[in-house]
Amino acid sequence: MRLVLSAAAIGGFWLLGEGLARVLGLLPGSLWGMVLLFLALRLGLPEGWVAPAAGLLLRWMALFFVPVGVGVLAYGPVLIAHAGAVAAAVGLGTLLTLAAAGLVGRG
Repeated sequence: MRLVLSAAAIGGFWLLGEGLARVLGLLPGSLWGMVLLFLALRLGLPEGWVAPAAGLLLRWMALFFVPVGVGVLAYGPVLIAHAGAVAAAVGLGTLLTLAAAGLVGRG
């Protein structure tokens, strides 16, 4: 029962995020949902409310990457043809993520 309630809590934040995305249109709903869940946890939502479903999702996270791996294999020639652009996007995205994480980690 705790797993179902935990999944419902996570799903509720996702739905709230989808609503914000429709109203504001700046970011995808899943990102808004993660921001809302983060804020709720920082403001005192007990971690135990989401821990069962979050643990299950993290345990099986590798399965979420199977479609991406299949896509890379299926579109290998296209990726090779645009290797420079892909490398630049991955490199820049990694640097921006590291910079953002560093700024947030500094507090």
